[in-house]
Amino acid sequence: MDKVMPVADQYRIAPNVAETIAARALTDAGVAPADSAAVADALVQTSLRGISTHGLRLLPQYLSDIEHGIANPRPVCTVVRETGPTAVLDADSALGIVAGLRGTEEAVRRASRFGVSVVVVRNSNHFGAASVYSRAMAKAGMIGWVMTSCSPRVAPFNGSKAHLGTNPISVAAGAGDHEFVLDMATSQVCLGEIRERGRQGEPLEEGWAKDAAGRPTVDAAQVSTLMPLGAGHKGQGLGMVVSLMTAVLAGSPLDWELEHIESAPHGRGRQVAHFLMCLDPAVFGGDEAFDERMRTFVDDTRRSPSTGAEPVRVPGDPERITAARNAAHGIPLDPRTGQRLYGLAADYGMDNLLPTTGIA
Repeated sequence: MDKVMPVADQYRIAPNVAETIAARALTDAGVAPADSAAVADALVQTSLRGISTHGLRLLPQYLSDIEHGIANPRPVCTVVRETGPTAVLDADSALGIVAGLRGTEEAVRRASRFGVSVVVVRNSNHFGAASVYSRAMAKAGMIGWVMTSCSPRVAPFNGSKAHLGTNPISVAAGAGDHEFVLDMATSQVCLGEIRERGRQGEPLEEGWAKDAAGRPTVDAAQVSTLMPLGAGHKGQGLGMVVSLMTAVLAGSPLDWELEHIESAPHGRGRQVAHFLMCLDPAVFGGDEAFDERMRTFVDDTRRSPSTGAEPVRVPGDPERITAARNAAHGIPLDPRTGQRLYGLAADYGMDNLLPTTGIA
């Protein structure tokens, strides 16, 4: 790479340019073109919505996973057990996004026939933002509920050592201005946010993390474990529910038996498990009634009295607003991700499509 991106605090990239570069990089790494396009779209859409920790920043890690035999670029995903509305999908060590999208397709297909479906995916890898899959179900007119197992980052309530994953839960329904999208970790914050605060030299919020001795810390450099959501015992309980519905149900490694994404042994997949549940509103109250209630549900909540200058929002509103802004002005990239994408663009002769200056 002869060309180097100018040093700046932040860069922006057009979504279509980022998607082209990411898809090309994945295809060059051996991923099937259709899967490359799907993974690139998922990463770009996640970054576009402002979830930078689970978007384009993950592309170098996923390329490394392929290079080192952790992720299979050409998996054969197979349904190994099924009833009408349920299925267990072996992902063959696929990139997690590929596995998650395969599971989503299976869940939507079965829910369209039976009204409800549950698909459990085993033998997968890190699948990015859980809302990628719940939103895909919502776009199909369904309610989507998604969870995934994760490597240990979170100390149980009253615990001092990492034992549980950040174990996210995402639920999505509706569309457009009436889309509801919950996507939350069961820890107070995800590890990516800790690392971002560390890169920026900013202190953490109280109650986010503990150091190696099990003491609360606001110094990102001292973080050894994350703390569970809310009052602690409730966050631990939710995190264990995710483990139950993913690893335990799939017969996969438990959280504390999983390798961290950046330190997984080469030559084998990480055996992450996912849970995808899909419900078709048509078989419950009917599509029209559901759509009407969704509009009322979302709009009336937004109209609730506010205690300050900021209005009441529903889950997904901040991301929708951010996506509109980034679509107009470009996706912001941290310097490390910007440098890597610029280098890839230079390799492919596409660097003329990127800005030559950073935007702080």
